[in-house]
Amino acid sequence: MTMRITKRMTREELNKTLSELKVRKVLHAKKFCGTVKWKEDGLKFQQQQRNEWN
Repeated sequence: MTMRITKRMTREELNKTLSELKVRKVLHAKKFCGTVKWKEDGLKFQQQQRNEWN
């Protein structure tokens, strides 16, 4: 959603416009930290993926 804010808007108009914005959900990434179980070392996997380009 696009809202236009101009220099001539009053404080009340600005507050009204900003209050109409929808609040987005926040992703808590720490909740997912360490949940993927890799079968090999992460560094070795990364090096293999980079070597495929050569």
